[in-house]
Amino acid sequence: MADITMARLQELTVILYAVGLVFYFIDYLNKDKVAHRSAFWIVMAVYVLQSAYIVLTIIETKRFPVLSLVEGIYFYVWLLIALSIILHLFYKVGHAVFFLNVLAFTFMTIHTFAYDQQHQSPIGEALISELLFIHITFAILSYAAFAMSFVFAILYLLVYKILKKKKWSKQFNRLPSLHQAIIGMKVSIYTGIPILLVSLILGVRWAWIALDDWTIFDMKILGSFFLIAVYGMVLYFNRSGRLTSNDFAWANIIAFLFVIVNFFLGSKLSQFHFWM
Repeated sequence: MADITMARLQELTVILYAVGLVFYFIDYLNKDKVAHRSAFWIVMAVYVLQSAYIVLTIIETKRFPVLSLVEGIYFYVWLLIALSIILHLFYKVGHAVFFLNVLAFTFMTIHTFAYDQQHQSPIGEALISELLFIHITFAILSYAAFAMSFVFAILYLLVYKILKKKKWSKQFNRLPSLHQAIIGMKVSIYTGIPILLVSLILGVRWAWIALDDWTIFDMKILGSFFLIAVYGMVLYFNRSGRLTSNDFAWANIIAFLFVIVNFFLGSKLSQFHFWM
């Protein structure tokens, strides 16, 4: 009965979110205040339903649901929607909110299709610890930060194209300035790198304590260090003047593709990262 309730809750959330995105798209095209307000409140309802699902899962499993790939994706979506709500309420960057929700909905769809395949991590309950929980949570937080840099990079290129062609539209006033988009990219990367580094340190420490058979050359670990190196180089080349603002935006987009690859493919190739 509980599984059926959870499944129905999932379906309702996806349907509501799809409706919310339709309203956001209408607002994106026509600058419609009613559609904009409706989209926001629908997304708020989605966020409440997601939070309820997480709470019900905690009650049922007696742990925070981030210990499998499917759970990790869901928590990632929850974070992206939370970021979109914060941006809507405090920063008034409507297009960033729209693109962030498109990204979140994509991951929610992936989660929904994978829901029936969800299973308990084979490492066993005995090895689940607070250290592991913090490691996984910090990793997902860093992915959310990198998603923000990706969204601001898209917005920068969009504004740059509009300014270059000098074709204004009613949506233009709701776009961030080029400077705001650059700042958004930089702040997101400055936030994501240290959080991912802390996650790696905690993860390696947990593996050292809890696992008998593991290697630092695991694909997931190498992929995470590679992500830190990639984003670090993007920042360095931008600060040294080797990456112009336009190239900096493209570098952020390419770097986020590596985040996606590491999130999914890295887990498949890893020897012990069964959960994310």
